[in-house]
Order: sequence, then C-alpha cells, then structure tokens
Amino acid sequence: MFPLVYEINTRIWLKKLSRLHNRPITLGNIPDEEFAFFSSCGFDMVWLMGVWQPSKHSKAIATSHAGLRTSFLEHLDTVRPDDIASSPYSIASYTVNESLGGEKELGLFRKRLRECGIKLMLDFVPNHLALDNEWLPENAEYFIPVSSAEHSNDPESAFEYARGKYLAYGKDPYFAPWTDTLQLDYANPATHRMMTENLFKISDQCDAVRCDVAMLILKSVFNTTWSNLSGHMKDEFWGGAIAAVKKRHPGFLFLAESYWNKEWELQQQGFDFTYDKPFYDYIVSAPVNTEKLTGHILAQWDYQKKLCRFLENHDEPRAADKVGLNNRAAALVLLTAPGMHLIHQDQMDGFHWKIPVQLVKQAPEPCDKELAVLYKKLFALQKQPLFQSGHIEWLNLNAANNSHCFGFHRFTHEQHGFILANFSATGIGIEFRHPALEGIAIERISVLSSSTESKIGDIRTSEKGLQVLLAPHEGVVITC
Repeated sequence: MFPLVYEINTRIWLKKLSRLHNRPITLGNIPDEEFAFFSSCGFDMVWLMGVWQPSKHSKAIATSHAGLRTSFLEHLDTVRPDDIASSPYSIASYTVNESLGGEKELGLFRKRLRECGIKLMLDFVPNHLALDNEWLPENAEYFIPVSSAEHSNDPESAFEYARGKYLAYGKDPYFAPWTDTLQLDYANPATHRMMTENLFKISDQCDAVRCDVAMLILKSVFNTTWSNLSGHMKDEFWGGAIAAVKKRHPGFLFLAESYWNKEWELQQQGFDFTYDKPFYDYIVSAPVNTEKLTGHILAQWDYQKKLCRFLENHDEPRAADKVGLNNRAAALVLLTAPGMHLIHQDQMDGFHWKIPVQLVKQAPEPCDKELAVLYKKLFALQKQPLFQSGHIEWLNLNAANNSHCFGFHRFTHEQHGFILANFSATGIGIEFRHPALEGIAIERISVLSSSTESKIGDIRTSEKGLQVLLAPHEGVVITC
C-alpha cells in the first residue's frame, strides 16, 4: 500500500560504479550486487533521476554560470569541464541518454528490477523543455511567446530562438527564470496533446513517473502566472493525461512534486501520491515544530495515505546535515508514518554534502555504518502490515508542551505500534495510557530504538500505562 522508493542520481551512480569496478558501467551491465542491495532494503521502486537526452545549451550555461560554479566548488575542491553536465530537468527530448546505455539498456535494467519484484520510476517535467528541444523551431506554438516590446522591457525573461522572435524562459513565479529552459504554453490545447504523447512514450518504458513541479501547470497557477502572455488555460492538464496513461497501463503510478499546499488539489486530479513538504518543513526545523507536525500527521486519512514523505531528495540539503542531531529519530518517525517513503541515494550512509544536479562527480564522504543498520531495521518494520495499512491516532503524553516530544499510535485489529520521539537535548521520562496496554506483560512488548543501545530496560509497565525513558534525540517504536 505504501511504497518504499529509492532515488538514484543516475549519472553520478554509473560513474561511481565505473570507477569502483574499473570498467564502463551503463544501465545494461549493472553489477548483481546493486540489485541485491535494492532487494535487501525492500525497495518497491527505484527512481532513476536524470536519464533523458541532455541539453547542450544547458551544459554550456551550467559551465559558465558564476553562481553555479560557486555551488560546485562548495562540493568539490576543483571542478573540470567534464565534471559538469546539463541540468537533468532541462530536457531536450524524452529519449534515453545514449551515454547511459540508451533505450535498450534501460529496458534491460527494468527487466532485472522486475525479476527482483521492483518497479521503475522515471522523471516527467511538465512545465518546461530545454532551449534546444526537438520541437523547435517548427513548433514554437507549444511555448509562451514574448513580444519584442516585452523582451525590451525585461531582457532576462526570454530566449531569442530565431531572429527577432522570443519565447519565455521556464519559471516558478516565486523565483527567477530557469534560463536553460522554455516555458510550455498550456493555454494551447496542442501543448496538452504533445505532452500527453510524451507521457505515453515514458509510460511504455517504466512503471511510474515523478512529475517535476506538478503544481505549476494547475490551471489556477498557470493563468495567474502566464495568461497575460498566453491567454487563459481553459482545461486542466493532469486529469485527462493521467486517465489516458492509466487506460493504457493500469496500475501505472503518478507522483507529484508539490508545494504551496497544493497536495489535495493534485490528488483530486488523479495523482497517486504527492510530495509532503509540510512534513519535511516541520521535522527539519530547529527546534522541531512538534505542534504543527502533530496536527499535520493527524490529517484526514484519505489525504494522508497519498502523501510522499522524505527527509531529503536531490533538491533539499542532506538530512544528516540539515536535521543533525535529530536525524535518527526523524528517520524513525518518517518510516513509521503512513504514506509513500522516499529515500535518497547515500541518505542511509549519512552523507552531508548536497550535490548540485549539474555535477556528475561526487566528493567522497565517510559512511555512517550505524545509521545504515538503523535504516535497514526501519525498512523491515515499514513492511509490516501494521505500518502498511494501520491507521493512526495521536498519543496523549504527559510531557510538557515545550519538551519537543512527539508520539502517535499506529494500529490494526491485530497489532499496535507506539511511536515516540524526543527531539530535545535532555533525556525525558514519558508516561501514557492506552487500552491496548492494559495488563500487558513486558515480555509481549518489542522495542526498536534509534539509538544503538537496547531500550527494553528503560520501559516499565504500571497501573497508569507505560513509562518510557527517552535519551536526548531518540525515537522508539514499541509494538505489541
């Protein structure tokens, strides 16, 4: 019910494997131990991020961009031209990058995943395409036109694709334009048809898509941002496109990258799962916003069960760096909460350095082996029926409101799980009651802690319920 998804930066992964094995590794000759790793973790889906044909314009921009170079040098001491590539979200064509193995090798990779019972997820970028995309210059009507007068007024807003002819750069209304992309025009029904055809092409090659900045092409957002230049978008894109793909491929899964509290609206359009940015924001804040986290995690079940929860991805800082001392407890809360769970490459190993998406070389980092062991235990826990289908309720703890403690109860008819987390710098004793604990013997309780030490000695049963002593920055799962 709740998939466990592993995101891989494909270009970096293949280069790393090639160095490790001292031979060229592409999608068609991935070593067996990588598939053994996927299976041992229990991943339901592997998301290969960045497999599509790269943009030459995007690479040139990334190589010469002063701000990007600063971010590259924050990750690597020296950066060579071959270390830089195009943004994986500036797509020239939905054709598999030949340097990664091309379409045939992607098919082989998918086949090997299927043999392990694992599905394949790929990217779909609905908002924009690369400057050198395959539809230009013949089909400029798919993009937002910008007049010479508008371009003169704002020269940084558009690309001169032909002499005296301008198209708008792709854009999120809250940020500067992405100058290696062109904004697609969803006021034009032909653009809907063209992008639906791209979805058909992608869906023939995988089992799921992660849809980049999916909320940007909701009709309300698009019209607010672009209608002055494009005219009004009359029909929503997502509902029809998702239904058309699922008619061809029943069971195909759609994941939306979603912000601005647009999760419910996108779910109503047909998305199976949507990013849960509120969960991320509350749990990575310092101090952890336990009050808002509590309210959010107790939202309506039909909404919650379609959320994709994460502590990091390629857009966010590394959890080990951002969450810091609370990283282990946050991982425990993440994987015991309902919803899809997204794990980013190297997250299990506690890597600290975020990699700019235009880099194809990764700086070496030490592995946190204890964190990796904890993640493996949590992955096994996540597979239990209790955490796959169990409902959720809040636990009334005796901790003070400002103690930064947090707790909830997952339950089915047969099993109960009590999740507790202490996000503070001091140890704290917690006591709570629940009917499922009445008269229970300590021997019938199982405990998983985010710490490396056994916690069974810090738990007591009493007439009042259960007493638990939590160490600083510790989370526990108590099942019975």
